[in-house]
Amino acid sequence: MHNPIVTIDDVTFVLQEDHDFGWLSKIGRVFDVFAQQDSGNISFGIENNNGKFFIKYAGARGTAFTGDPQEAIHHLQNAMPLYSELSHPSLIQLVDHYEVGSGYAAVFEWFDGETLHPHWSFPPPAKYRDPRSPFYRYKHLFVAKRLLSLDRIFTFHEFVEKKGFVAIDFYDGSLLYDFSKNETKICDIDLYQRRPYVNTMGRMWGSSRFMSPEEFLLGAEIDGCTNVFNMGALAFAVLGGELDRSFEHWEAGEELYEIALKSVDPDRGNRYGTVLEFKAAWDLAVIDYMNR
Repeated sequence: MHNPIVTIDDVTFVLQEDHDFGWLSKIGRVFDVFAQQDSGNISFGIENNNGKFFIKYAGARGTAFTGDPQEAIHHLQNAMPLYSELSHPSLIQLVDHYEVGSGYAAVFEWFDGETLHPHWSFPPPAKYRDPRSPFYRYKHLFVAKRLLSLDRIFTFHEFVEKKGFVAIDFYDGSLLYDFSKNETKICDIDLYQRRPYVNTMGRMWGSSRFMSPEEFLLGAEIDGCTNVFNMGALAFAVLGGELDRSFEHWEAGEELYEIALKSVDPDRGNRYGTVLEFKAAWDLAVIDYMNR
């Protein structure tokens, strides 16, 4: 079957079936589209007299989506309270959300950053090797800038923990980086959950590169210790060899390396118990590293 090609203002994209996006013209001019996500959401960059906005829309079938659009709508609707309750300087800012047409739209302030997991434009190994790739450019920033970026992410997840939530489906695709301002934002917390939370799926949502053993284990508790693993895995992606966790590929000194390694221990009992505990150790080690 031929997939319909859709053109709106300055952008063209492909769907699995026809869908009415006429409502977008009432908001402004579309200047970008993100239509290849497997989440069931199609997102737009849109501009009007009030500035630029990012609109996440559920209800249409993008080419990579294999689920039910109604489920995608349900997930997006349920995520909206999270963006209010977990509002933070490191999180993109929700402006509005509403039913529109046959779907649901969430409107966020536009952040002029690039995703650190550009899997459609720069799939591995190009993500790691192509100098045009945002992740490649990010990995070649000075260590001090990457440590500052990590601090923004760790601070947010310490806040998430204090608010009584756990991060789920957190990975480098959840991150945006503005190279002109050296600013980091988290852009996707749709599946974060209130504690206590138990794995009801077996293999949970997310990238296996960042997931703890309990995120593959049906009935396992998902808690702060789980998120410690996620933060440690991110540290290795940003400062080390990602899944190659040898010291040979680490760029930020032995003390920070040992903290990251402790955080990704497969045995929960050997990790830091909370993000708060992890970040306290990490912050002290960063000070020591920067003062060397």
